Amino acid sequence: MDNRIWFKQAQYGMMAHWGLYSLLAGEYRGRRSGNYAEWIQSDMAIPNSEYARLAEAFNPVYFDADEWIRLARDAGMKYFVFTAKHHDGFAMFRSKADRFNVVDATPFRRDVVEELANACDRHGLKFGLYYSQELDWAHPHGGGYTRTDPCAGTSWDNNWDFPDREKKDFGICFEEKIKPQVREILTNYGDLCLIWFDVPHTITSDQSMELYRMVKEHQPGCLINSRLGNGAYDYVSLGDNEYPREAPPENCKADPNSVDGFKDSPYGLYETPATMNASWGFRYYDQNWLSGDAIRKKREALKGLGINYLLNVGPDGLGRIPSFCRDALLEAAIRVDG
Repeated sequence: MDNRIWFKQAQYGMMAHWGLYSLLAGEYRGRRSGNYAEWIQSDMAIPNSEYARLAEAFNPVYFDADEWIRLARDAGMKYFVFTAKHHDGFAMFRSKADRFNVVDATPFRRDVVEELANACDRHGLKFGLYYSQELDWAHPHGGGYTRTDPCAGTSWDNNWDFPDREKKDFGICFEEKIKPQVREILTNYGDLCLIWFDVPHTITSDQSMELYRMVKEHQPGCLINSRLGNGAYDYVSLGDNEYPREAPPENCKADPNSVDGFKDSPYGLYETPATMNASWGFRYYDQNWLSGDAIRKKREALKGLGINYLLNVGPDGLGRIPSFCRDALLEAAIRVDG
C-alpha cells in the first residue's frame, strides 16, 4: 500500500521521547526543569563534559521493546515514532559517524532503534524515526545560533560550551554528523514509514532538499514531515499539542519557515503531535496526565477533521513507560473499540 494512503488511514500513532535526559527526570542539582524535560541540558546549561557522564550511567535494565510496541498495538495505534537523536546530540542507535551513542558510550551497549524496529515488525506496527536535523548541542557547529527568540531552554544552540556564534558554521555539523547519521537510519533499520524532523532554523534550503532527496533515494515510500524546513515535506506536522477546531483549509498558504499551524499539504496529510502531560521527556513530578476519556475525545475530534493523532509517552531512565500512561491509553482503547 502507498504510504500516503496508509498514513491517512492510520489515524493514530505513538511517539516516544527517550534518551539521556530521561535519567535526570526533569531535575538537576536541586532545580526543576521547564515543561520540556528533554530540554534540560539547555535549560540548565549543563556542560557537555558533565552531560556526557549520564551515558556512563545509562543502563535501562527494564527496557523491553516488545512491551512498548505491544502497548501501542493494544491501545489501537498503527505506527510508532522513536527519537533516534534529540537536540542533545546523543544517538539511540549505533553510529559510525559519532561515538556519542547508546552502543559505544553506555554500559547498556544495545541498539535501541534496532530492537524497536524488530518489535514493530513482529507486532504489525509501522516504524518511524524522529531525528533532530539541526539542533545538536554536542557538536560545536550545531544549528540554531541564528535565532535569539525564547525557547524551552537557555538558547536554541549550545551557547554555554560554544558561546562565540560568529565562529559557528552549521555546514560543518551537517556534513560531519547530520548527513551520515540520517543515511545510517535510512539504511540500517528496514523500511521506515516516516522520518520526523524538527525545528528548522539555520538549515538552508539546499540542505533541506539534500536530506529530502537522500530519504527518497534510499526509501522512496518514506514520508517526511514539514519540520524538515524550507518547504521540503510530504505531510504537515501541526504545532505541539495543537488541536484545531476546524479541518485544514483547502487552499491554506504555505509558510516554509514555520513549524506550527496549517499550511499546504501536497497530499492532504496532517498530524497533531501531543503529550500526555506537559513534557515529552520523562519528568517525575509532572503527574497531570490525560485521562483515558480525554484521549478518546481528542482522538475522535482529530479523526473527524482528518488529522492523525501522534500521542507521546516519555519512558523513565530504567526504560519503563509510566503506569499512568499505560492505564489511560488502554482505557481509551476500550472505550473506542469496545
